[in-house]
Amino acid sequence: MNDSEQPAVKDAHAQHPIASAWRPTFRKIVSAFVEGDYRLERGIEAVEPVTEERVSQIRQYIAKYGEKLVELPDETWTTSVAQWMGTHWEVLVDLWTKGEGRSDLVLDARVYESKEGYRFEVHAVYVP
Repeated sequence: MNDSEQPAVKDAHAQHPIASAWRPTFRKIVSAFVEGDYRLERGIEAVEPVTEERVSQIRQYIAKYGEKLVELPDETWTTSVAQWMGTHWEVLVDLWTKGEGRSDLVLDARVYESKEGYRFEVHAVYVP
C-alpha cells in the first residue's frame, strides 16, 4: 500500500492502519527515542512536550527490555494500528530493535484533530 493511500479513519468499533499523514511524525518521535531523546528536546512539530513522568517510564521500560531501538522500517505500518475513541485516536506503533527486528514493544500515543491539523501526545512505551 502506498503511504498516500491511508486516511485517518474515525471508527470506534475497529482498529485501522495508521494514517499516512501521521507516519512522518511517528518516525521522528522514534528517531528521537533511538538517540535517547525521550523528552523530544529537538522539538517535533505538532508533538506535545513529554512529561517527566512519561520520560522516566519510557527510559526505564526500554532499558529493562534490553534491546536497542532502531529506526522504523516501512513494515511497521502493516501491523501498527489506530482507533478512534470519540475525541482522539489511540495509536500503537510497533517498535523495532537491532536484535529482534519487530519487537514486542509499542509506542502508545494519542492523536487529536486541531485547527492547524493534527496534534500528537506520547503516552508510553511498553509490551501490551
